[in-house]
Amino acid sequence: MICITFVIHRRRTEKGNADMRKTAYITARIEPKLKAQAGRVLAKVGVSTTDAITMFMRQVVLHDGLPFEVRVPNAETRKAIEELESGGGQVFHGSTKELFDSIIKPRKKRKV
Repeated sequence: MICITFVIHRRRTEKGNADMRKTAYITARIEPKLKAQAGRVLAKVGVSTTDAITMFMRQVVLHDGLPFEVRVPNAETRKAIEELESGGGQVFHGSTKELFDSIIKPRKKRKV
């Protein structure tokens, strides 16, 4: 369950203009493990959680919606997810390149 709360404080300057400092707050309930994992990833790239949320919100505005596609998985994907979550599935070792090379044989180069 996610709970998001917005608190917005707008201040006026002496000239009557709106003060555009960061004064809005977001409170979201997420799984502690997810928060910690995301925090570690963000720290590696030098981005705070606040900056990441701000970037996400800017992308929502720019895209006029979510900045990525959200779809319900089809039956084949759901079955694969269930299989993996139950401990089944096939395990591959090595790099992604090695995996793809083992599945898709490289094409022979044509002489020009």
